[in-house]
Amino acid sequence: MKRLFVAVKIHPDDQFKEIYVELRKKLILDKIKWIEPQNLHLTLKFLGKTPTEDIKRIDSVLKEVAARHSIFGMSMQNSGIFGSRYDPRVIWLGTDNNQDLTALGEDVLNSLDEAGFERDRQNFVPHLTLGRIKQLTNKKYFQDVISQYHETFFQKQVVEQFYLFESILQPSGPVYKVLKSYDLKQ
Repeated sequence: MKRLFVAVKIHPDDQFKEIYVELRKKLILDKIKWIEPQNLHLTLKFLGKTPTEDIKRIDSVLKEVAARHSIFGMSMQNSGIFGSRYDPRVIWLGTDNNQDLTALGEDVLNSLDEAGFERDRQNFVPHLTLGRIKQLTNKKYFQDVISQYHETFFQKQVVEQFYLFESILQPSGPVYKVLKSYDLKQ
């Protein structure tokens, strides 16, 4: 069994890193498990624990999906939280209202569902997780900081491919290993 997910890799530029470091510094007193820049990704489908023999079928489906989609650009902007104001769980970063990204995400979900990998009950909402909140020292201060970045532009990125990743859980945090890559059409 391998713990798998399908995602677009994020390649943080200098502006993104600067804003990210600034945000982390402002929230340094809080217990937040920050995602390291080299691990930032936008999940298209979380497969979870998957038998190794299913990888061939997943690979075949994802090759077909990639062949139907062209390279596109996206902007990462608009941060927020998942959970309530009183019990926030995740700090996330959204994307612009990107029809190409939404179409790719929906195609991945629907095609894998047809191949027997059940679709999530929720709609596809493109986002990347910046950090998982463990404990806050001051919820009001936290909300104030997050609201400062609500409409912040982080970066533009061209999406030329997506990946099938294996997530290897370790005490120091997950390690993401690329199993397959899928190039979008020119």
